[in-house]
Amino acid sequence: KMVDPTLAEMGKNLNEAMKMLEDNQRKVEEENEKKYARKDIPGPLQGSGQDMVSILQLVQNLMHGEEEEETSQSYRLQNLGEQGHMALLGHSLAAYISVLDRERLRKLTTRILSDTTLWLCRLFRYENGSAYYHEDDREGLLKICRLVIHTRYEDYTLEGFNVLYTKQPVIYISSAARTGLGQALCNQLGLPLSCVCRVPCNTMFGSQHQMDVALLDRLIKDDVEFGKLPLLLVANAGTPGAGHTDKLGRLKELCEQYRMWLHVEGVNLATLALGYVSSSVLAATKCDSMTLTLGSWLGLPAVPAVTLYRHEDPSLSLAAGLTSSQPVEKLRALPLWLSLQYLGHDGIVERIKHASQLSQRLLENLKNLDFIKTSVEDELSSPVVVFKFFQEYSNRGQTSHAAQASTIQHPIISNERHIYDTFNQWLGEQLAQLVPASGVDVVELEDEGTCVRFSPLMTSAVLGTEIQDIDYLVDCLKMKIPVLTSTLQLREEFEQEVRRTVGLLYIEDLAWPGLGVVRYNYHSDEKNDDKQEKELEKINTELLKKLNELESDLTFSLGPEFGGQKNCVYIGMVTEDLDVSELVETIAATGREIEENSRLLENMTEVVRKGIQEAQLQLQKANEERLLEEGLLRQIPVVGSVLNWFSPFQASPKGRTFNLTAGSLESTESMYVSKAQGTGSTPPPTPTSSLAKQRLPGQKAFKRSLRSSDGFSETSSISHCDDLDKLDQRPPNLSPGQEQGPLEMEGAEEQKEVVQAKTDTEDIHSDKSPPDCTKAEDQASQR
Repeated sequence: KMVDPTLAEMGKNLNEAMKMLEDNQRKVEEENEKKYARKDIPGPLQGSGQDMVSILQLVQNLMHGEEEEETSQSYRLQNLGEQGHMALLGHSLAAYISVLDRERLRKLTTRILSDTTLWLCRLFRYENGSAYYHEDDREGLLKICRLVIHTRYEDYTLEGFNVLYTKQPVIYISSAARTGLGQALCNQLGLPLSCVCRVPCNTMFGSQHQMDVALLDRLIKDDVEFGKLPLLLVANAGTPGAGHTDKLGRLKELCEQYRMWLHVEGVNLATLALGYVSSSVLAATKCDSMTLTLGSWLGLPAVPAVTLYRHEDPSLSLAAGLTSSQPVEKLRALPLWLSLQYLGHDGIVERIKHASQLSQRLLENLKNLDFIKTSVEDELSSPVVVFKFFQEYSNRGQTSHAAQASTIQHPIISNERHIYDTFNQWLGEQLAQLVPASGVDVVELEDEGTCVRFSPLMTSAVLGTEIQDIDYLVDCLKMKIPVLTSTLQLREEFEQEVRRTVGLLYIEDLAWPGLGVVRYNYHSDEKNDDKQEKELEKINTELLKKLNELESDLTFSLGPEFGGQKNCVYIGMVTEDLDVSELVETIAATGREIEENSRLLENMTEVVRKGIQEAQLQLQKANEERLLEEGLLRQIPVVGSVLNWFSPFQASPKGRTFNLTAGSLESTESMYVSKAQGTGSTPPPTPTSSLAKQRLPGQKAFKRSLRSSDGFSETSSISHCDDLDKLDQRPPNLSPGQEQGPLEMEGAEEQKEVVQAKTDTEDIHSDKSPPDCTKAEDQASQR
């Protein structure tokens, strides 16, 4: 078949442009260029213009040149594939088609719009529906609200807000809906915030994320009694946080009772394309409208979201903005029209099915892990998996009785909630960093707290997530669980050790994911708080530096950039073989050493000044003594030289040395006598940890010995018995570990004979006391 040359050229140019933009193999010279080169400085437009290759090269530099995380961006582009190119080609074709004549453009846009709407309604089981294509996923709900207002208020077109004033409309939104949805609707519709009613979720029965239908019924009745008009209900088929689905069947019955419009949105609507659909999600096909976000589900870039709805009056749809008479606006569906044809029905179903299989694979592995708690609505077909690390405290049983006796929440339980939120925040960040292809993120839920969420329908198509990525994610999770449990168990021991140690202050920071926070206290008698604060900062900074120089697996830092305590040492995650006592003692000893060195430097100036004054006094006194000793005649120039020639005066040199450590003047007489430096005052010993152990080769600091206490005691007892056997074979005067020479053996035989003779003699006289072994050994040694 013949192809339009313009279309062929457009597709060729698009392929070349995408290849250039996706090519991340740069030359070494380009990597060594400065970040801000001269060509990056904005300048005037060139008069002759630039070719397409130069412009695309500039676009590539802008996309990747100043990005700190180039890997994530390039990874996302590499997974677009040909279906992504088709979506991008749709935007180029839309611009090209818009220049056609009006009649041909109308026919073409009508065909594109009708085909896409028919395919989507059949694919997602929404019969006899119309479609509205929009860029912002909230815009479809906004148009639906305007459609319902036009439908329920007959004179709204003529009288406007006066009709709304007489009978205020009410929009009901679940408390589990995405943040800011109600406020955005009111801002766009020009309604007060009182027109939005947030419906709480179930707190006693059922899921914690499903809308409370009974409470919604009472709220609607109260609004009707106050003269308000229940207008629309926004339900969820997959909440933004946990992926739970509301009771859509009961909500539809309630909406029919009060003539309300039911709108459904959520990620679980994607499962409508599968062969097996849960009954809770299948009820969404009976709703009045639903919003589909096909771009994230299928990994299609820059495709619009779609809102499917049912309404019989096309004039009201036109007034609400759901339909348009402008053919150019209908071209929004063109990128989706191309992508759906490229993937086909089987390709679309396979992508959604693959995402569901990833969730099931992760959920099956999480069931076999200890200390992992999942929050999944339907374990058989849930496309969203939410899990968290959870371990009961040892003192939970003690605090539970106090919590039951009082209605006020116990502070220990409250602190425990904050600690788990911090640890799960750290776990989610670590997993996202280790396995970026998984697409896991951290989510804050009202009841569960901080959790890790895996929603492959929103990420797997773009990131290219596979089964092996899930297996690797589970392996990483298995490696992190022992670290979390060990740190959680040792936090209390670390706090107790720090509080018992003099000079250390424990800082309670529930937002820090690690062993804890400690500060070395600087004791000063000065009342200047600023100077004391600076000295405290100096000591703790030096303490952090010295701790990082140690060969250990621990991480020491100044804490988070924002919200952390000042002048503290933050200790990160630890393992179970950590010796907490040695760690705390080392921190205290290092802090004392730094403080003493700091005080020594502070006192150095005063000590040197006093030492100089004392040296001057002693030198002056020594000169006076020399004058008295030599006499007055020896001080006269001529007479003194003659007198010294006839009677030389011999005086021993008297020197002085200044000891900086002791801060005193000392005589150098001992130096001249022994030709060596005198001992003087020695500097104070460097404080070291009394619990510091002799480490084995390759063993890092703060690690417990790998040998158990039982094995160690058993080994010690065996070696002790062997030593006793050797002592029995050794002569009495031979110390343990001393070898016997030939002369020593001969002396030992003589000693043995003397002892034996003495013993035999004393055995004859039975009325005497037992033989004295010490006395016999003394006689043998004298012999």
